[in-house]
Amino acid sequence: MEAEGYRCRSSRHIESGQSAVPSSVLFAAGLLGNVLALLLLGQHRRRSRCSPGGRPPRVSAFYVLVTALAVTDLLGKCLISPMVLAAYAYNRSLSQLGPGGRGEEQPGVLCQLFAFLMAFFGLAPTLLLLAMALECWLSLGHPYFYRRHLTRRLGAALGPAAAGLCALFCALPLLGFGEPMQYCPGTWCFIRMAGGGPGRLGFPVLYASLMGLLVLAIVACNVSSMRQLYGMARRQPRRGAAPAPAAAPRMEELDHLVLLGLMTVLFTVCSLPLIIRAYMGAFAADFDENADLSALRFLSVNSIVDPWVFIIFRTSVFRSFVRRVCRR
Repeated sequence: MEAEGYRCRSSRHIESGQSAVPSSVLFAAGLLGNVLALLLLGQHRRRSRCSPGGRPPRVSAFYVLVTALAVTDLLGKCLISPMVLAAYAYNRSLSQLGPGGRGEEQPGVLCQLFAFLMAFFGLAPTLLLLAMALECWLSLGHPYFYRRHLTRRLGAALGPAAAGLCALFCALPLLGFGEPMQYCPGTWCFIRMAGGGPGRLGFPVLYASLMGLLVLAIVACNVSSMRQLYGMARRQPRRGAAPAPAAAPRMEELDHLVLLGLMTVLFTVCSLPLIIRAYMGAFAADFDENADLSALRFLSVNSIVDPWVFIIFRTSVFRSFVRRVCRR
């Protein structure tokens, strides 16, 4: 049963009938989208420097985190996709393409690196989304604390710290807690999610549980921010009255909240299949490798679609439509 479930575990070549075109198209779309998103963020930064008084707006910490998210997605695409394309180019699996492991059953070094990068670039964007949700929640519900303590310098410092902790956690399978494994068609590697006992399945369950908790925390922060914005809107003067001085910042925070909400929905949809497969493999001994591969592909699609969501949201037509709907 186990050998049948993971038929490409020790394969040396890519399964027949597979094409590199889908992977190439996804890589190009992810690369183009993240580069365009970074260009738009750079343009926003230049406009902030030209604001009255020469000081950047206080919500610029949000854009620091968005920039970190775009850089993370771009780095993930540039590190992971070339391995897949190289495997297709040489018609060799990742375990065969890189240096071999210690034994016949252990995947090659390149496959282990691929599994680590997949885990890291699946978890790191979640931490950044949580930081963005907390930033938006604090700016609305605790503005005094936000103005006093949350600065761009703090946001820039938290990014590397979170990345370091995430890297240490995702490196646990390389130290024996969990097992990297090659998936069909021989161009994907990730942590084993079914069979092998508690020692091998503890990490995927812990990984899925952590991602699930982070998603719940992000949703809770977003819901709380929506309630705070709704309460502020109820307290605004009616038509014909003078606009409140804080109306413009509230609309900017509304933009941040809507963008964060769209990214959260996208990430939840892309990460739920992996969370479900990890629990099914651990507790139901489900060896459906095709379902595992579909879950991994869903997780990788998130870094491709994320920047395009940001690009579409930055268009004036879309933002005007969102504001008009929210006002009503």
